[in-house]
Amino acid sequence: MRTREGGGMLECAVVVPFRNEVRMRTNDLTNEVLATLRKPRPYPAVTLVLPTHRTKPDKLQDPVRLRNLIAETGRRLAEDPLVPASARADVIKQLEQAENELDPTYALDTLVVFAAQGEHQFWHLPRRSGAERIVINDTFLTRNLVAARAQNRPYWVLTFDEEKARLFSGVGEQLTEEQRFGFPVEHETELSERERASRTGDFTTGYRDEAALQHLRDVDAGLSKVLETEPRPLLIAGLQHGLTALADVGTHAARNALATVPKGGLANARPSVVHEAVAPARAELLRARADEALARLGEAIGRKEFVVGIDEVWRAAKEGRLSLLVVEEPYRQKVRLTGGHLSPAADDAVSDESGEVFDDIVDETVEWALSTEAEVVFVADGALAEHDRIAGVVRYTWAG
Repeated sequence: MRTREGGGMLECAVVVPFRNEVRMRTNDLTNEVLATLRKPRPYPAVTLVLPTHRTKPDKLQDPVRLRNLIAETGRRLAEDPLVPASARADVIKQLEQAENELDPTYALDTLVVFAAQGEHQFWHLPRRSGAERIVINDTFLTRNLVAARAQNRPYWVLTFDEEKARLFSGVGEQLTEEQRFGFPVEHETELSERERASRTGDFTTGYRDEAALQHLRDVDAGLSKVLETEPRPLLIAGLQHGLTALADVGTHAARNALATVPKGGLANARPSVVHEAVAPARAELLRARADEALARLGEAIGRKEFVVGIDEVWRAAKEGRLSLLVVEEPYRQKVRLTGGHLSPAADDAVSDESGEVFDDIVDETVEWALSTEAEVVFVADGALAEHDRIAGVVRYTWAG
């Protein structure tokens, strides 16, 4: 079995086709879906990666560029002696069906299309890929999805004032109001805290009567259930005196918030407005996650429980020894496998008697890490300059 973005060799296995899906987004990417996507397909399994645009006029060119990618895929498949005419026709048909099902309304920053015999699906990702890609293999390329999910981890947003508290489930730029765990929590008052403050000029006194405090206790109780049932990073938005009061009542669940946004007027706002208000805080969470991964790596280096460089990291991933894989986002590497070790390969290198060539061993390493339930974190270009752009924390080391 050959993989062609260029050229290495892999074995092929047959699986039951995954059902077709449309308009899929990052919050649909559960561990189960990802595991299904990573299963081998009958060769050829095609992955198309296309940077897309959200607005006109650039958005108008995206359908043409997709059509060109499909045409180029057809040409490559026609030139591949390992692809029977019937398989080529089936896969191209699947790509064309995906093209017809695409709705430009849902376009984000990257489109990923998967097609194999008897199946196709596509994903809109809120994260820009580096370049157009066509990958022909016996598995789908899931790196873009994994990176998008890594940068768009699910999170909670709580907005509240003295009359209402609402809970939102967030993934990247997508916020959806949740109506469970007792939310929304509403409390009717004769005179709201805002109105009282505007009349008295005292904007710092906070929640003073028992009814208002009970409202906060109800919010806190619901928040405690949320974090216990589905632990996620939590962002809370409200007026500063409300934030202080909420952190002090009941179970103190609000103290688990990774960020607070001292801004009022969001208890009845549209999800898009709420998202805009919490965007800076969410960006800080992403930076914090990368910093946390780098700190864990540093601690592992101190304990000598680490691997660095693509050769060591790739072998540790295949052996199931990685607990954490940290990769510079733009890092890609073409390599030749010789005698069980990897070495850089020229852009035009192909598999021959001297060794097997992999077009992007970084993708392969990410796939192996995920298949053994390692955590994968993508960091900024240059963050791992001292470690050859890729490193990992190992679960154990070999003796000797």
